[in-house]
Amino acid sequence: MPISNIIPLTKKLISIKTDPQNKSQLDEALNMIISELGDFTVEIFERNGSRSILAYYGKTRPQNFKVILNGHLDVIPGKSWQYEARIEGDKMYGVGSMDMKTNDSVMLAVFKDLAPSLDFPLGLQIVTDEEIGGFDGTKYQIEQGVKSDFTIAGEATNFNVVNRARGIILAKIISTGKTAHGAYPWRGENAVEKLISFLSKLKKEIPNPASEEWKTSLNIANIEVPNKSFNKIPDLANCLIDIRYIPEESSSILERLTKLASDNHVELKIVANESVLYLDERDYFIEKIQSASKEILNKNSICYGAFGTSDARFFTQFGMKGVEFGLIGGGIGTDQEWVSLQSAEDFYNILTKFLRSL
Repeated sequence: MPISNIIPLTKKLISIKTDPQNKSQLDEALNMIISELGDFTVEIFERNGSRSILAYYGKTRPQNFKVILNGHLDVIPGKSWQYEARIEGDKMYGVGSMDMKTNDSVMLAVFKDLAPSLDFPLGLQIVTDEEIGGFDGTKYQIEQGVKSDFTIAGEATNFNVVNRARGIILAKIISTGKTAHGAYPWRGENAVEKLISFLSKLKKEIPNPASEEWKTSLNIANIEVPNKSFNKIPDLANCLIDIRYIPEESSSILERLTKLASDNHVELKIVANESVLYLDERDYFIEKIQSASKEILNKNSICYGAFGTSDARFFTQFGMKGVEFGLIGGGIGTDQEWVSLQSAEDFYNILTKFLRSL
């Protein structure tokens, strides 16, 4: 498919300010996708105000899809001028150009062109909450019975395959003590000092790498102390932590965190514990993607581990297979987010060849 067929829809999608909290604009973008799917069945899902769709050919949802193409419309917010796409040479700039509105347009085109003729069920899944966790989009659909043998989250991966991604533990640490006058510290128990002691030991337990390295990492995201007085010993302090753990530590990380909290007499409240993404690089579907990429691009597609995560992890969590795979882009989250237009055409051709090879 010529890239000229992909650009108009992508430009329209970029112009819609689909920041995660902007529900009306997210609905507008989702409705734009729905309007392109007149010949297909479109199921609409909604939870906690987040809407998502699942499209397929035929009147009845397949019990199990062979492949699902998964995309999201929400973006990392940018400056107002970034919501107008601009093209310079092979690059198209704009919020969501690489993450992932161009990708959505390509997957939509592939789905429309191939779903009616394939001899297996193909699904198109478009959600609006991936940037804030994906719990009410992809995860909710899976909880409602959506199944697949294999899912491609069409993230921009430079045509390599993300077959591993770190899991996530989001937790709140609560430290309590005993209040007293600041002039008599021996009469109280300082909750802030207890929290600092715990965090110091946590940083030793999970030391952050100095540079990019496939390791578990820790982010201390927030520290709150209700006390605002200089002369009062605080009896309450809490913090928010974000741990990204590698698959090799899946079975141990929560146990270590729980023990450390208990040993230091602070309360641990798990807000989220999201599983890792993992699929053996020798898997049949990965080999088929690599073969299709080799034929279109004349170069090898490698497997690698992603430091961030995507909705593909939910399929792994529920015992299914999933990877991230997509086109070429850069500048994610910056003022100069871009996508390669030639790679969008290549993405269409690779997905087409991959699906026809199954």
